[in-house]
Amino acid sequence: MTAAAPSKPLSRTPRVRQTQTLDYPLLLCAIGLLTFGWVMVTSASMSIAEACCQNPFHYSIRHAIALGLALMLGLMAYNVPPHWWERHGVWLFLASALVLILVLIPGIGRTVNGATRWIPLGPLNVQPSEFVKLFAIVYVAGYLVRHADKVVNQISGFIRPLVLIGAAALLILMQPDFGTMAVMLATVMGMLFLGGASLMPFIFLFAILGAGLVTLVILSPYRLARVISFLNPWEDPFNSGYQLSQALIAFGRGEWFGVGLGNGIQKQYFLPEAHTDFLASVIGEELGLVGMLVLIAAFVFLTWRAISIGVRAEALKRPFEAYVAQGIGLWIGLQSFVNLGVNVGILPTKGLTLPFMSYGSNSLMVGCMAIAILLRIDVMLRRAESESKFKRDPSWSRA
Repeated sequence: MTAAAPSKPLSRTPRVRQTQTLDYPLLLCAIGLLTFGWVMVTSASMSIAEACCQNPFHYSIRHAIALGLALMLGLMAYNVPPHWWERHGVWLFLASALVLILVLIPGIGRTVNGATRWIPLGPLNVQPSEFVKLFAIVYVAGYLVRHADKVVNQISGFIRPLVLIGAAALLILMQPDFGTMAVMLATVMGMLFLGGASLMPFIFLFAILGAGLVTLVILSPYRLARVISFLNPWEDPFNSGYQLSQALIAFGRGEWFGVGLGNGIQKQYFLPEAHTDFLASVIGEELGLVGMLVLIAAFVFLTWRAISIGVRAEALKRPFEAYVAQGIGLWIGLQSFVNLGVNVGILPTKGLTLPFMSYGSNSLMVGCMAIAILLRIDVMLRRAESESKFKRDPSWSRA
């Protein structure tokens, strides 16, 4: 009788690969927001596109092209491993901060509505401040990993990253772009708090920032006008309070279920920047309270998903990935909250876009890059979790 051939050991590679799937709920939510944003930009921009360009789909076509570029950039970011971002985070942030200086040089930066925020590159207008927000998250995440003990135990460890962040914030404020500066600073402060920094430096810094912001508002006439109109937009509804009063009228017309997609009136020369900063007001008018609740739920889900990925990374002793995921979650949550808060009148006008939705190629590109980084971190965590599971499985050792 011939001896039976020895059985081959079971291979765990196929099982590990089966677990390396994408976070489809996160991906589908982001794609849903991108698609919904394109539809609403088309609806909100048809009137002004017909008037300025004799083509009602002018902004819709440009937004679709920007979406294509953003998805390509997101695919490129997905193929970059997290350790590359960790190794080059400082240089990426410094390079983006240097480009902020180019924006302020006469003849290079482009000025629109009194703000110099763009650098024209052929058919595209690059807005460096959008990329600075993402690279600031990567830089601070790497700093927290390299100097974890100093951040927790020394005040110098808390202050050192804020020197570069503060310089970039000052350059953004000179454009001027107060909203982007505020969101970037708040995101960085949240990351430092999650990194273990003590509470006293935050109290001291918030006091200084608060005094500085009050001074900026008092010394700048247009910022003072925005605050006054925010407190009572109906006092001057045809001048300083015009944007907010028209946005509130849009929400009032929408009621529960809206007037119907494409049937809004406020976008027809009443509501300024309807397809950019005040896109949420058009959604409120055409889709009502129900549409707004669905929109808010989508942003809450994205924020929660990013934070949960960070928690999983922290549990697996992946601090850089944890800080990046949590920073992206804070950034998405803060910017969407500020934009929606401005639209409904609980915050002064800031000029911030609605992430993944508002018209503008730079915001779409950075948003897709952020989601791609989250997806790549999630895949890496799934691989680590599956490998850890096989090591702990007694049946594998018996096999």
